[in-house]
Amino acid sequence: MCAVDAKSDPGRWAELRALNLLKRRGWRCLAERWSCRYGELDLMMVKSGRSGLRLLLVEVKARRRCGLDGWGMRAFARSKRRRLARTLACWQSCHPWCDQGHLEVVLALVPLPPSSRTVRWIRVPEFRIS
Repeated sequence: MCAVDAKSDPGRWAELRALNLLKRRGWRCLAERWSCRYGELDLMMVKSGRSGLRLLLVEVKARRRCGLDGWGMRAFARSKRRRLARTLACWQSCHPWCDQGHLEVVLALVPLPPSSRTVRWIRVPEFRIS
């Protein structure tokens, strides 16, 4: 799948898995691990659609097994969402052209090997900007 080993760098492995899946669906990567003083955006993707430019911010959570945090859902708590919103605002100020597109935020819950579960994609509606 990719050159990064899931054991040595599970977070990066999960990001590359999500990136490869999105690329196969026609998305193009604008940035990986983009950061500012507020935090980091794991993946920023773009795709042309019938209704214009579509932007996709992907927050990736990697887990070896479904534990108490439900594959990473609890790790995406209110404080993390606030940091992500500030980081996204910083991205938008650095990339003013992105206001022309429709932005959507998704959480990618990526199970690490040996799990054979599929990646779960969860829309984060409070970040939607039309």
